[in-house]
Amino acid sequence: MILFENVRFLDTTLRDGEQTPGVALTSEDKVAIATKLDELGVNVIEAGSAITSEGERESIRAVVAEGLDAEICSYCRIMKQDVDYALECDVDSIHLVAPVSDLHINVKLRKDRESVRKMAMETTEYAKEHGLIVELSGEDASRADLEFLKSLYSDGVDAGADRLCFCDTVGLLVPEKTGEIFTDITSAVNAPVSIHCHDDFGLATSNTIAALRAGAKQAHVTMNGIGERSGNTSLEEVVMTIEWLYKCKTDINTTEIFKASRLVSRLTGIPVAPNKSLIGGNAFTHEAGIHVHGLLADTSTYEPIKPEIIGRERKVVLGKHAGKSSVTLALKEMGFDVDDMQLHEILDRVKELGDHGKKVTDADLQSIAETVLNIQREAKVVMDEYTVVSGNRVTPTASVKLRVDGREVVEAGIGDGPVDATVDSIRKAVASIGDVQLEEYHVDAISGGTDALVEVLVKLSKDGKMVTSRGARTDIVMASVEAMLNGINRLI
Repeated sequence: MILFENVRFLDTTLRDGEQTPGVALTSEDKVAIATKLDELGVNVIEAGSAITSEGERESIRAVVAEGLDAEICSYCRIMKQDVDYALECDVDSIHLVAPVSDLHINVKLRKDRESVRKMAMETTEYAKEHGLIVELSGEDASRADLEFLKSLYSDGVDAGADRLCFCDTVGLLVPEKTGEIFTDITSAVNAPVSIHCHDDFGLATSNTIAALRAGAKQAHVTMNGIGERSGNTSLEEVVMTIEWLYKCKTDINTTEIFKASRLVSRLTGIPVAPNKSLIGGNAFTHEAGIHVHGLLADTSTYEPIKPEIIGRERKVVLGKHAGKSSVTLALKEMGFDVDDMQLHEILDRVKELGDHGKKVTDADLQSIAETVLNIQREAKVVMDEYTVVSGNRVTPTASVKLRVDGREVVEAGIGDGPVDATVDSIRKAVASIGDVQLEEYHVDAISGGTDALVEVLVKLSKDGKMVTSRGARTDIVMASVEAMLNGINRLI
């Protein structure tokens, strides 16, 4: 057997991922994510659970209507009613989930094993009679009696199930045990078996890889590893582990991974942790001078893969750990030419900011360099005045008067809050000089009390170029304005 041959991916970002507390996707959101997942090359997209609501069914139908290459799937319980709702959505397949541990059978369903077996077989046959592909899944399989599970799977195949799935519902597997279980199951049943893991103990990727090595043919994954509690198996981790650590090819278009990650993060409102493997903000970001010095010689000294492989870029940030190599590289990218004396002066000022616990943004470095080099630069975008209206009975609205390249521009915007409305109005006001996107927004209180000084850090992008900048005021809206304008002026 060739390791990881023809591994398939079922992505459940739109179903299990949406079950992340606080996440609710619109039809437009689901279509956008599904389209990007299809571009990635996943085999199956679990678009939702048709039984949930009419709104959910509309979303699933909208995904189906896109005519994507991927198989579109709906989650179903072992009930004919669920299958009927899935049929209404015109999906290709169903993920038919049967509780298989005695804990779930007796406590959750208040039934016995044979009743569950009967329900699962009848629902499988019903779905097949109506032309659906069926993936019969054992919920809480890692706590089930293995012999009962295998017999249920075998009966499911006899009833017409096309695929089977083993669910580690609360993340209790370890890789060694996973390997033993899948060696046993895959040799005992006559259908492809999937692995569906949760990350409660941080082992979802390891267990998924172990299952695939032991004969599983398909991995259930989510983008960014989102999902209930601690989340599901990360698509990006499994794909890149197979491709780069095991040197086996998948059919996933890896250069689209980071774009897909950012899209899912933005639409779900779930930020990616900075230290998240591969897609976290720090994954290809370097500060320490000795690391940057090594990178300049050979990027593989401190990077396991080139960031371009997953659609990312390398970034050097500055702080108290920065060295001459870091500052020289950053200044070069900004177009500054400095001598040794000027370089040391700039480096000292950067470290001083770092010693005070500050993150040194691109705008900070530019300001430091221009001061040391005695460069006078007039800002192209200047705030004259702004007004914000917000309250419990009004939609937050902001109006701004800016000078853009010497021209007076007045714009208004609305948002979820006063900051969002102000940012919207600024973006509209500067549209004539480019489409500026707010990629990240972060706020910290520097001092205590209701009059606290707040620091706002923003990451802005325009035409593929990205900068970071800051603003610090006692007024969070003004701090946000300051950060936005600093970044916009840096971008242009």
